[in-house]
Amino acid sequence: MLLDDINKTGDIKNIPQSKYPELAQEIRDFLIEKISVSGGHLASNLGTVELTMALHVALDLPKDKIIWDVGHQSYTHKILTGRKDKFDTLRQFGGMSGFPKRCESDTDCFDTGHSSTSISAGLGMVKARDLKKEDYTVVSVIGDGSLTGGLAYEALNNAAKLETNFIIILNDNEMSISESVGGMKKYLNSVRTAEGYLNLKEDVYAQLRTNTKVVDNIRRAKNSFKQLFVPGMVFENLGITYLGPVDGHNTAELVKVIKEAKKVKKAVMIHVMTKKGKGYEPAERHPARFHGTEPFIVENGLPRNPRTTSNYQDIFSTVMCKLGDRDEKVVAITAAMADGTGLKRFRNMYPDRFIDAGIAEEHAVTFAAGMAAGGYKPVFAVYSSFLQRAYDQILEDVCLQKLPVVFAIDRAGLVGSDGETHQGIFDLSYLSSMPNMTICAPKNKWELSDMLKFAVNYGAPIAIRYPRGNAYDGLKEFRAPVEAGKCEVIYEEKDICLFALGCMVKIGEEVRKILKDNGLKCTLVNARFAKPIDTDYIHVASSNHKLFVTMEENVASGGLGEKVRAYIDENRLDCNVLQIAIPDKFVTHGNVDKLRKELGIDAQSIADRIMKEIQR
Repeated sequence: MLLDDINKTGDIKNIPQSKYPELAQEIRDFLIEKISVSGGHLASNLGTVELTMALHVALDLPKDKIIWDVGHQSYTHKILTGRKDKFDTLRQFGGMSGFPKRCESDTDCFDTGHSSTSISAGLGMVKARDLKKEDYTVVSVIGDGSLTGGLAYEALNNAAKLETNFIIILNDNEMSISESVGGMKKYLNSVRTAEGYLNLKEDVYAQLRTNTKVVDNIRRAKNSFKQLFVPGMVFENLGITYLGPVDGHNTAELVKVIKEAKKVKKAVMIHVMTKKGKGYEPAERHPARFHGTEPFIVENGLPRNPRTTSNYQDIFSTVMCKLGDRDEKVVAITAAMADGTGLKRFRNMYPDRFIDAGIAEEHAVTFAAGMAAGGYKPVFAVYSSFLQRAYDQILEDVCLQKLPVVFAIDRAGLVGSDGETHQGIFDLSYLSSMPNMTICAPKNKWELSDMLKFAVNYGAPIAIRYPRGNAYDGLKEFRAPVEAGKCEVIYEEKDICLFALGCMVKIGEEVRKILKDNGLKCTLVNARFAKPIDTDYIHVASSNHKLFVTMEENVASGGLGEKVRAYIDENRLDCNVLQIAIPDKFVTHGNVDKLRKELGIDAQSIADRIMKEIQR
């Protein structure tokens, strides 16, 4: 096994070029075997095996720097840097992250989880390198999907000014480019990166710099010629040298092109063509399903633990289709997550009212604002951690104008295995700071349906946050009509009031049972709204409850608990407040139940804290 000889960074350089295809196959077999047990991002990693191998052969790590965009395609990089023995702990609590982590290896130079960031980060590293007069190569690897993000274009615009080497690799697993330009493409690539050509070009420009008219004429003639023959002229016109397209599954060819790119004294883009899921037929046929997969059976690709109950995305999907049928002004917007958010069915049923903005959350929000201003009812379905990128647009373009945009915030709260960059634990805090924004969260699948129906006719900005995973179907007998800013009392007693939001209502049930078993009286309230909070209920309930316990799956700062505490303090109500929330820190990867216990927001931990507070 060639993989047995890969135990640390640089070991791949000892593998003969003739053995590269064999090593690539061993890496694919390894990834399929390990991810079938742990789950993880399979298809994207199968598609970048040869590309990663080529980077490790052509570069000198960790001196040289690779920035992965997005970071979930870095599994082969981890194998080649001595971490293959840690794959049994992939994405588990205390185990290896599914993304690059600077704290994990000196070959991980930048933490990346969200997309479209690599070119900006790479430019920053290039500037730092040049200021310190150091000599190393910086490579940003960006997927074609990530290139739809506005940040990537801002960075490309800035990269055009460079007069020093910076390599951008565009990993393209979708775009098709005509083969008719192949011969000229290869010829121009080799000519433009040859030492003689580069030196001659610099000498000619140096001699002619005093005659700008001649230089401009030469450049115009050269660009007109390249426009006919060179694919990727959009990058050339920006001032970025374009090389490609290159076969992304030919390691030797990739090594050659990367070494050529290192000679260019400016920003250079290598366009690499890859196949997502390559080498594993189920992933090749269904790349979206194997983008982020649960454990599966290798022989057929089917899940090891098939889902038997509906998740919140299923409920959202069903209700959106019903709303689309009843109201032709309901439109659905997503940022490249039609499958993940559950909008695939809506897209198929109402294609004219479905908009995929690509990985461009800022644009998606302002686009939604424009549709709302035009008389429509836009519903923007987005993961909580990705919505953070559009803070300014939510504030300025939606809330300031009080436009009726519905934010369907998926993956709110702890999401588990993807870790810090994907935990949806900040949305309550940043959205609550915005005037005119209303925020609610359902306790179960029935309430998600009711809240979505309420939201599309609300007439103002409103966010509905709901978690990843199976939809809770308990407490179905409690289904009071949704009213803005009004909570729902589920069990009413006295002394202790559990004021729980969203998924924490289910945990609140468990907490109440523990407290009752210990002889304590306890009220359970479904807060429903994080903004505005139900101050009328809080005011009345404070008269016969010694302790208000707020429960939320959000960081403590700026969350529901702070608002309840502030109201009780400001009105001098005779009631103490115990705030149950996630500590103000980033939360690592791991099983959600394990993380809740570690963070002290599981039922037993909460009950223990309440009993200590009562004793105190």
